[in-house]
Formats: sequence, C-alpha cells, structure tokens
Amino acid sequence: MAPVCVLVGAPGSGKTTVGQALAELLGVDFRDTDTDIETMAGKPIPEIFVDEGEAHFRTLERAAVAAALASCAGVLALGGGAVLAEENRAALIGHQVVHLSVELPDAVKRIGLGAGRPLLALNPRATLKHLMEQRRPLYAEVATATVVTDGRDPADLAAEIATLLKR
Repeated sequence: MAPVCVLVGAPGSGKTTVGQALAELLGVDFRDTDTDIETMAGKPIPEIFVDEGEAHFRTLERAAVAAALASCAGVLALGGGAVLAEENRAALIGHQVVHLSVELPDAVKRIGLGAGRPLLALNPRATLKHLMEQRRPLYAEVATATVVTDGRDPADLAAEIATLLKR
C-alpha cells in the first residue's frame, strides 16, 4: 500500500487545506503526519517542543512518516520539516511527491505570525524566511512535481494536482 500522493512544502504552503481538497476530489482518505504525531504523543506539537524539545519531535516525526508511507492509501501531507531527515527523504523515493511551493508573503498571510508553530515563536517572519530558504532545495530533491500555490484557490490546486497524478 502506498499513498496516492505525498504533499511537502513550507508552513503555509497549503498542505493540509489542499490535501483535504485533493483527497475529496479523488475519493480517498486524507492523512497528515502532524496529526499522527499529536496522536502518538498525546499532546499538541507545541507542547512536544516545550516538554521534550525539537530532537524528540523529529524522532516522532520520522516514525510517523515511516508508518504513514507504509499504511496510507490516500493523500498524505508531511510536516514542513519532515524533509530535513535523510531517512524521510530516502523513504520518499518512488512515491508521487508534490511540492507545494509558496513565497514568504503568502505563507505569512496563511499562517499568521506563528500561532501554534513552535519554530516560529520568536521573530516569526525572519524565522519562516530562513526555514523556507533552508528547506526549498530539500523539497525540490524529493518532489516529482512542483505546484506554485501563491494567490491560488485550494480547489484549483487540487484539480491541477489530480491532473498531474493522471499523467
């Protein structure tokens, strides 16, 4: 069993919103590894960062990505930082991976200034810019397709991705 499509991208790129729209369009389930991590830990991601730290979160994330890639038959959204782990990037080989690309202004509009996002707690705009620059080459490395999301409607993006998947 493998996901129909795996979505990767920066915070605010639309992975959850577009992923849900795509899953509905394709008639499959939607799964988000961030939700899986919260279920595994029994607490929200910000609390994991505060209580156990980022390293513990990344350990949970690697486990969640491995489990989801092995058991999800629908649309799978990975957390924005999942591509940081070489293990996760290697596991994505052979999957249909769509990078939802977003520029800083749109990402900031979509997520606000960091509410509920532990890595964006201090100087959210500068931190988000740094994270996006750091991760962009990793998203490109794992992606089989890239879709620009800036200023676009989630339903239109879902339709474009569905067309890409049929090719």
